[in-house]
Amino acid sequence: MAKRLMAVVGLVLACSSAMAAEHGVKVLSPYQMKIGASELNIGLSQNWNQPLPAVQRALIVIHGRLRNAQTYLESGEKAATQAGQLSTTLVIAPQFLNESDGTRHTLPNDVLRWHANDWMAGEPAISPTPLSSYAAIDQILQRLGDRKLFPHLREVVIAGHSGGAQVAQRYALTTQADKALEAEGIKVRYVIANPSSYAYFDKQRPVSNFDPATCPGFNTWKYGLKDLPTYVAGQKHHTLEQNYVSRDITYLLGAKDTDPNHPALDKSCEAEAQGAYRLIRGHNYFDYLTQRHPQGLNQRLVEVPGVGHNGDEMFTSPEGQKALFAR
Repeated sequence: MAKRLMAVVGLVLACSSAMAAEHGVKVLSPYQMKIGASELNIGLSQNWNQPLPAVQRALIVIHGRLRNAQTYLESGEKAATQAGQLSTTLVIAPQFLNESDGTRHTLPNDVLRWHANDWMAGEPAISPTPLSSYAAIDQILQRLGDRKLFPHLREVVIAGHSGGAQVAQRYALTTQADKALEAEGIKVRYVIANPSSYAYFDKQRPVSNFDPATCPGFNTWKYGLKDLPTYVAGQKHHTLEQNYVSRDITYLLGAKDTDPNHPALDKSCEAEAQGAYRLIRGHNYFDYLTQRHPQGLNQRLVEVPGVGHNGDEMFTSPEGQKALFAR
């Protein structure tokens, strides 16, 4: 009976996620960030159109495939409040809309939107300009580097859960925008929580019985470095890896995120080659990195006891607060 009930709950969650993806996000973020002739929908905990001298940390929290940025904004604010850091933290929640959102809502023509989940992989928007979702995050970092607006900013944390963690991981791998902030004395850290998959640097995969011949796309972006998006143009693979392993990254994994049949889990052969479920995929990837770089990493893996695939519980847990706010 219990197993049957769990199956029904899983089916309901899967249907709800599918409906959200097909019929558009329920809530649009209330603000827009100007990027050239386009605008990115965004959620903010404070008005960043005026100087914010009290802000010492910016927390950029990236939503999952439901594109529910306001939910993630609230989780970030909740975590900051519990950590006693809300007044000194600006929480930023970019919203990467897709074509279904334009069907459900009347979006201005200049609001950026992507095809389906292409924003996760840094692909260009389909309208109004072909801007990569990662380039949009670059623009957020550039704004945070304005010392007239943020004179006392000392740290930027880029965090994501689930689909947002896929963005955070690939963004940490490909961006160069954080270097400008660090040149200004602003530290940049990444928190990657419960993604379905990771980008590997070569053809090695942890699943012992994996046959590459049955999965020709296993090493293609976003699972590997073959056929990189335009955003990464001109960057060498070895440079991408060296930059990535030098970055300050926390892999935050729910100890109970172990369901191989979770409705939102990537079950493609490309993802299955990395492990059966999110917790083991995270451990496998971290082991892979430590094997390739035995000299050591500026990175760590942290399990969150008692938590499964739940972004709010991950970020508001004691482990999540420590990762986000270095407490």
